[in-house]
Amino acid sequence: MAPSSDINHLSHPCIFGDYVSSHPERKSGFMKWLSKLFKGGPNRGRSGRHLHDSSEESVSWRVPSRALDDRGRAQKEKEDLGHAMSLSSSEDSKRPNGYRWGEGNGEDYGKALHDNLNSSAHPPYAPAPFYPNEYRRICGGCSQEIIYGNCLGCMDTYFHPDCFRCHSCRYPITEREFSLSGKHPYHKSCFKELTHPKCEVCFQFIPINAAGLIEYRCHPFWSQKYCPCHEYDNTSRCCSCERLEPRNTKYYGLEDGRSLCLECMESAIMDTGDCQPLYHSIRDYYEGMLMRIDQQVPMLLVEREALNEAIVGEKNGFHHLPETRGLCLSEEQTVTSIHRRPRIGGHRFIGMRTQHQKLIRKSEVTAILVLYGLPRLLTGAILAHELMHAWLRLKGYRNLNPEVEEGICQVLSYMWLETEVMPTNYQNMPSTSTASSSSSSSSKKGAKSHVENKLGEFFKNQIVNDSSPAYGGGFRAANEAVNKYGLRSTLEHIRLTGFFPVV
Repeated sequence: MAPSSDINHLSHPCIFGDYVSSHPERKSGFMKWLSKLFKGGPNRGRSGRHLHDSSEESVSWRVPSRALDDRGRAQKEKEDLGHAMSLSSSEDSKRPNGYRWGEGNGEDYGKALHDNLNSSAHPPYAPAPFYPNEYRRICGGCSQEIIYGNCLGCMDTYFHPDCFRCHSCRYPITEREFSLSGKHPYHKSCFKELTHPKCEVCFQFIPINAAGLIEYRCHPFWSQKYCPCHEYDNTSRCCSCERLEPRNTKYYGLEDGRSLCLECMESAIMDTGDCQPLYHSIRDYYEGMLMRIDQQVPMLLVEREALNEAIVGEKNGFHHLPETRGLCLSEEQTVTSIHRRPRIGGHRFIGMRTQHQKLIRKSEVTAILVLYGLPRLLTGAILAHELMHAWLRLKGYRNLNPEVEEGICQVLSYMWLETEVMPTNYQNMPSTSTASSSSSSSSKKGAKSHVENKLGEFFKNQIVNDSSPAYGGGFRAANEAVNKYGLRSTLEHIRLTGFFPVV
């Protein structure tokens, strides 16, 4: 074969012709080839495969001038390869443990490594995320660890989305904004329901005024909150308890223009005949305190217009404003009284029958007039007040100033209410009224309802907190004197001096 200068790309060492290299050269050449075989790129240990670089594994051999026959060449290659392998094995035995070379070729080694890493005995390793204790997220709602999924971070803690709930309705808060009260979150609407006051008349949220404040009115006794506009928008007000008419309730209209709530109407006295038993029981109450009224003083229930006309015709007396509910007459007059109570037609009283009655003056007292349509306890309180006026005039108490006369009359009205509202064995009452408890208890027709007792407390509260000088200031001065000296001693001091005793 003619000499050639061609370069041959070999995948493994080959010996051509009869060229036999020396032992060190053969060993060195084989080791270079073996190291290139096992030399892997950056992906060697991961996939079990290596990248083939032709530039590194190209070996150039010059063809010898004399060629061997095929049989001799093959035999020679076999011997050289075996010798080289033995030399390699002897060198490997000198290496430390764990650094021995495999005896297979490169492809066998790569395949074995790939199979070993992906065998079922060694599944792929996917490390779980590790969080130090200070980075663990505990749900503030269920107190469980938040491991995966979305979470909410607020109020210096974390929540599962379904665990961040309104403290009022207990439903999850999904809005971007919420209200916070203390440590409790609320829907904005729920928080407004809980904290923003609603009008107890129109049931709407009480509006904010120009200054950004919630302005409302509140009844001092009933604590009824309402918008300021309802004081002048013709909203009905009960003529007895003073509560405004709620939009979901219909008050009863009296024929003289007044309104009456359902609770006050339950015990309302509507005509003169119905009022007679109450009138006589209060006269008995006076008699039980040794203040008997010998003269039979007529008592009439009248409308507002008739009462106002009688006030105009009365020369003497001091009248409670803005509206007078009772009157002790001392002049002769013709009064229109209610003869038969009206009937209810829808939410109005209709069909009331009246009669004219001429009152003849026979003494210092002509008659007692009381406004009709008021509940029993208020009617009784008015009667007790007017009967005290009658007693003072019949007993010769003359020319008393309004604070003294109206004040002592209010004390008698308050004392009667106490016996009606409080239990029989009450202790906090004027000493002079204790003797009357036995006589007043006989007038009671059984236990009163909670509604009626509450009304009685309201009427007492009105007397105590009246702001007028005669009715309010006079009552407080008279009550102090009665509590210290007793009713009989106070009355005697008034008769002698015209004033209350010094407390």
